[in-house]
Order: sequence, then structure tokens, then C-alpha cells
Amino acid sequence: MFYSKTVKKACEIMFNAHKDDLDKGGYPYVFHPFYLATQMDDENSTVVALLHDVIEDHADKYSLTDLKKEGFCDEVIQALKLLTHDETVPYMEYIKAISQNGIAKKVKLADLKHNTDTRRVGGKKPGKYETYLEAIKYLSEDDG
Repeated sequence: MFYSKTVKKACEIMFNAHKDDLDKGGYPYVFHPFYLATQMDDENSTVVALLHDVIEDHADKYSLTDLKKEGFCDEVIQALKLLTHDETVPYMEYIKAISQNGIAKKVKLADLKHNTDTRRVGGKKPGKYETYLEAIKYLSEDDG
């Protein structure tokens, strides 16, 4: 994990957005983006890992425009835009778009691996388990 003023700001926004959320295993949701962030090795990917679900889960509180106004760079905003899944877009098309952006790809791979860790949810596979495995395979093999 990378530590900086920008990462600290992302932590604060992530915590504010997710402070009352629980994951499917009943754990505080904030642990998920923080766990992803600990796997990142540069500032922008750490910020994106922390914020990757903020827009998708809390569009009532935050938008990409809000994050831009907070001073996050275009590279971060673009990766977050790609990671925010529009439900009208088929999942694998969403994954293919992510594969074209190095930061989004790195964060999504960490996200998918964490989401397929059945230890988080008492040994149960998530509903999209097979789809997630397909996405992991695609992103791991893609040179994009």
C-alpha cells in the first residue's frame, strides 16, 4: 500500500461512503477496499482500490464529478469510471473494457480474487462465482 495525502483523502471518502455497510459475510465493508489497497504498489492504484465501489454503491453520495472536484487525477477518474459497472452492459463486455486500463485491471483482479475467497462468506460461493472465475482468467491472460 502506498501512503500519501491523496491516499488519506481516498481513505476518508471510502470510509464515509461505506461506514454503515456490511459485506455478504457480515463484516464491515470498509475492510474489502482497504484489503485491496494493501495489495497495490503505487499511489493511483491504491486510491482506485479504496474508491472502486464508492460510485457503484453510493451514487447518492458521490459521483465521478465529486471525486474530480476533490482533486483526484484524470487517470484515477478514468479507472473508477471503468470499474463502475453499468448493469445494462453485459458483464464480460465490462471486463473487456477494464482490461484496456492498467490500473483498473490491477484493481479488478484483486477485487475478483477477494470476492471469490469463500472464507469471507462462511464457505459459500457467491452467485456470480463462475463468472468471476471467467473474468479472472480473462484479465490474467490478457496482454491489454
